[in-house]
Amino acid sequence: MLVSLFRLLSLLPLPVLHAIGVIMGWMVFLLSPSYRRRLQNNIALAGHRASLFKAIGEAGKGMFELPFIWCASPRRVLRTARLRNWDLVEQALAAKSGVIFLTPHLGCFEISAQVVAHQTSLSVLYRPPRKAALKPLIEGARARANLHLAPANLAGVRILLKALKNGQAIGLLPDQVPQNGEGVWADFFGKPAYTMTLPAKLQQMSGAPLLLAYAERLSWGRGFAVHFVPFEGELPETPVLQARAINAAMEKLIAHCPAQYIWSYNRYKTPPGVTRPGEASS
Repeated sequence: MLVSLFRLLSLLPLPVLHAIGVIMGWMVFLLSPSYRRRLQNNIALAGHRASLFKAIGEAGKGMFELPFIWCASPRRVLRTARLRNWDLVEQALAAKSGVIFLTPHLGCFEISAQVVAHQTSLSVLYRPPRKAALKPLIEGARARANLHLAPANLAGVRILLKALKNGQAIGLLPDQVPQNGEGVWADFFGKPAYTMTLPAKLQQMSGAPLLLAYAERLSWGRGFAVHFVPFEGELPETPVLQARAINAAMEKLIAHCPAQYIWSYNRYKTPPGVTRPGEASS
């Protein structure tokens, strides 16, 4: 049922889906107190309160563009993408050490993977959805040529490491809250957030360079500008400092188009079994 609905919606032009998304974004904001409170609190904490009204509509666009990104033909989807600084990726791949793409929940992050996979092999870390009904939709949508899914477990980490050792690219969402034992507490916009340590570990084990990527949503449904940005400096020595350095890089990316970050994401939640800083472990 859900797959059929998404396929039907994917037939609509992207500008129409974005227009519907703006309306629905405002409806959810007005009708859901918990959603509204988290979005407002997170965007204010980050110092981007001025982007609040625009962020409400952008959040809706992000939801309603998914049928297009996931279910439309690859040719139709890729036609909406414009590459920025792709030469950075070509240079990194030429070194044969692999590439680690770090993509936050900014803009249309789903299209970033498709764009890269259209050019070269890409393995992305994937956490199956909690709702079983979503699994065939998401997994089927992401099963594109050259795009490989690595489950968020030890087997998946081995897949990513093997890809890097073969000189291929991998992708991670560094602002996704990891599970117990897979992260450390590091500031994100001045507040402790449980942050994954995997990107730094993979970089140290493989020597692959870090590249930041995000797909900026263009106005009036004109498509997406997919940006590639080098990671500045070297990673520090300790996991906490490494996580903070990666969070700082994400903060700089978000500042380019703050209205397009998913501020409603529960970035500061405490995973089961994890003790927050300052709390005594039981």
